[in-house]
Order: sequence, then structure tokens, then C-alpha cells
Amino acid sequence: MAATVPTTDALRPMTEIQVQQTRDFVNSLNEKSQAYWDMVQIGDELSRDLTITPELVIMYADAVEDYNPWYEAWLMNSWHIEGESPFGGAIVPPMLVSHFVLAVQFDHTKPFAIGSIHTYHDSQIVEPIPVGATVRIHTRAADKFIKRDRRYVRHEVTVTNVADGTLYFTEVRDILSR
Repeated sequence: MAATVPTTDALRPMTEIQVQQTRDFVNSLNEKSQAYWDMVQIGDELSRDLTITPELVIMYADAVEDYNPWYEAWLMNSWHIEGESPFGGAIVPPMLVSHFVLAVQFDHTKPFAIGSIHTYHDSQIVEPIPVGATVRIHTRAADKFIKRDRRYVRHEVTVTNVADGTLYFTEVRDILSR
């Protein structure tokens, strides 16, 4: 009997890099991981820079079906034209950066903390982010607390412009940890 080689789902085509990343993630589940509560200490800080390209904005807007011309201008047969908004040029959909906080909040050098659930967030949009800006997403573990016998870690998030320090966005979010 010949051994079968697992393949990806034909309905969800994946690049070789995506296939390898998926396999690496699944294999990492066998590593010893800690609960998120144990992985994080109050005061821990992590940050990453992200350039918000027109293509990223278009993919995000398409995924959430928010085709506002303030973000980018779409024409039927054109990939990208300059957008405009009441703030001048095209701006980034306000919650796009919140989506990327998770990629900063977890220390990816450690095994993934299974059983963590994002339970709360309070976002404040301070300034519109221009499309093309490079932002720094910075998280700080601000508190750990127990509520109804469940453990939570609270993070404070800021999103600033790398070039001039403009504060664009703040967020407080809680993670329930097993």
C-alpha cells in the first residue's frame, strides 16, 4: 500500500510558503507552551513597524467589504488611483491597525499560547492615518487581574507615525488566559 502525501485543500490554494507556515504552526503545537498569563509580565513591551501600502488597504477593505473612496479610489478596471478624503489624500480604514495588534502583542519567539481569547477592546482614533505611512504598533502589558475566577492580561496599545511620532490610535485590550 502506497503512502499518501497530505495536500492542501484544492478550494483554498496556498503558496509553498503558506503551506510551510501552516505545517510549521501545526508542528509547533507539540512544543511545550505556557498559558498566556504565565508568558507575560506586567510591563512587557513589544513593537513592530508596519508600512500601510495601498495594496494592504485594498485587501483589508475588500475583506471587510468597506469600499469607502476615502481609503482608496476604485475604478472598475483600475487597480489603484490616488484616493482623496476630507483630510487630503487617502486615509487608512480606522480599524485596520487594530487587526495587526495581535501580531505584535504575542512574542512569536515563544510557543503559541493556546487557549487565549480576546475578550475586550476599547479603541480611540486620534488622527487619520495617511495611506503609505509607516506606523509603529507598540503594546505594553499593563495589568493582570482575575475576574470571576478567570485570568486576564490587559494590554495598552499605541500606534504612532515612525517618521514624526504623530499619535494615530490607542487601544486597551484584554486577553483571557487559560
